[in-house]
Amino acid sequence: MSNDDHFHDECGIFGVFNHRDASALSALGLHALQHRGQEAAGIVSYDEHQFHSERRLGLVGDAFTREEVINRLKGSQAIGHVRYATSGDTVLRNVQPLFAELALGGMAIAHNGNLTNAFTLKKELVRKGAIFQSTSDTETIIHLVANQADSTLADRLMGALARVEGAFSLLALTDEAMIGVRDPLGVRPLSLGKLDDAYVLASETCAFDIIGAEFVRDIEPGEMVVITQHNIASHRPFGPNKPSRFCVFEYVYFARPDSVMASHSVYEARKNIGKELAREAPADVDMVVPVPDSGVPASIGFAEESGVRFELGIIRNHYVGRTFIEPSDQIRHFGVKLKHNANSIKLKGKKIVLVDDSIVRGTTSMKIVEMVREAGASEVHLRIASPPTTNSCFYGVDTPEREKLLASRYSITEMAKLIGVDSLAFISIDGLYRAMGETSRHNDQPQFCDACFTGDYPTALSDIEGGAMDQQSLLTESR
Repeated sequence: MSNDDHFHDECGIFGVFNHRDASALSALGLHALQHRGQEAAGIVSYDEHQFHSERRLGLVGDAFTREEVINRLKGSQAIGHVRYATSGDTVLRNVQPLFAELALGGMAIAHNGNLTNAFTLKKELVRKGAIFQSTSDTETIIHLVANQADSTLADRLMGALARVEGAFSLLALTDEAMIGVRDPLGVRPLSLGKLDDAYVLASETCAFDIIGAEFVRDIEPGEMVVITQHNIASHRPFGPNKPSRFCVFEYVYFARPDSVMASHSVYEARKNIGKELAREAPADVDMVVPVPDSGVPASIGFAEESGVRFELGIIRNHYVGRTFIEPSDQIRHFGVKLKHNANSIKLKGKKIVLVDDSIVRGTTSMKIVEMVREAGASEVHLRIASPPTTNSCFYGVDTPEREKLLASRYSITEMAKLIGVDSLAFISIDGLYRAMGETSRHNDQPQFCDACFTGDYPTALSDIEGGAMDQQSLLTESR
């Protein structure tokens, strides 16, 4: 897990079909999705004769803004992927899209999410002779496709996905089609856009904005769309619709605030969360200060609802690369101050409430609080725009094992003492749902995936439940 002590989505996906600049547009789309994955990026294109692949470690702008790279990615259709490495080193063999030559032709796959029975399926496939080239659970899907007997790659993909569990949004590129699919519960996002005569698929709508594409609609939970030169067809490979369980943490932190997901503006959702938090846990303070950048929209909402002025009491340096804070323990110790600096003129002698999106391990919160106290704040209160994070996520999110989550080990009072604040409060789970326009959480049929807060996992965790691996192995095996 990265040193900024936040959860991270593992990846973002983007695809273009029927545009002469498909690869260049894909690079731009991935750039807009860079926040979803900063360790590696890849693009696979098709030019009516053959597939072309470029997969690189590092940021999109370091590899895919060079003209010679884009020129090698010929063709009018392309899919791309940005990835976070959540455990261990990033290696090129795990960088997506993954590509394989199958009996019916080539297929490239880019995947956002995590399969909770991938290890069980992998053992079965290896016994049958499959040879895996990566440690990514995405490769399991490719081998499942290869083992299907259907007449088209789209049908084979449907058959393969019928066997997997967990959460996924997926793009596939064949010599005839671009395919987009979401898992039956719609945990991970995927949207459809249009640019002139081209169709576009992306994890977030902000990726449409950068290329001037028009948002058409969200891909529905359990839906597969197959885009060809002739039409766009919708299929339901998983049977009847199930109640959606979209990841609520997309609204709390993952998504860019200028994206729209499931008809909700992410920015407005975060402001509403801040307003609800102010109603539930008011603070007698002089100013509301966000922990930038993720705490800003919720802080604005908190300030509006409470009538307390909003101030940038902490300034973020956006030009510090992650590699700069890696070399030594001494440098890592200053990691927070490299990224954040207290605005002492505003803080000195003031009672402040800090607003942040979440607490994971608590290490960053401790250092932020120490920093603002050193800047002269007389009181420091902390408000968190999500419920206590007590459980690991197994659906494609970078989380530590449960015993390393602060809220799983300590009460709120104990956490306040450890972090060093005068008071600490989290939004309640029902408050989070109210901020999203619901009356409360329906415990018999929750409207979102909120397992990281409640432990209510919406799918089977077969690799754990069947004894194939422990929780920590499941958190790291597919990354």
